[in-house]
Amino acid sequence: MHGILDASEARAVCCLRISIQISEVKRILILCTGNSCRSQMAEGILKSLDDSLDVYSAGTRPAEHVHPRAVEVMKEIGIDISGEAPKHVDRFLGQSFDYVITVCDDARETCPVFTGKVRKRFHLGFEDPAETTGSDQKILAAFRKVRSEIVRDFTSFYKREILHSNG
Repeated sequence: MHGILDASEARAVCCLRISIQISEVKRILILCTGNSCRSQMAEGILKSLDDSLDVYSAGTRPAEHVHPRAVEVMKEIGIDISGEAPKHVDRFLGQSFDYVITVCDDARETCPVFTGKVRKRFHLGFEDPAETTGSDQKILAAFRKVRSEIVRDFTSFYKREILHSNG
């Protein structure tokens, strides 16, 4: 399956954005440690599902750049995150969000705590593909696996929280 989404993933990413109308703009902040892989992919997925969402991602210790493998696997599904840059969570302190979602899943990491005004908080944990070692193929497979999990879980979040609360 060389990075290609299965039919249900493709429908989730491509078809929902065509048929959805949101009555109220939702502000969403996705948090991670480095803001270079998982949170950037999740931001790209949510924006692709509904461009009326106001989506941001940030980290407590932002990396210098978005991980090239994250950019690569997102391009495979038609989402370009190459123009994004890691941002520090402090940039968003004091702002209000409908949802703050943490995506850290590694026990060695500490997911950031956002102290701004938040209507709902969620944790959707994913392994950090940047920690994968081995061959290029193994590393790329880890990024694709996490990308597919993010597509699945954030599409589910979108349907349950955004569509349900508006419909």
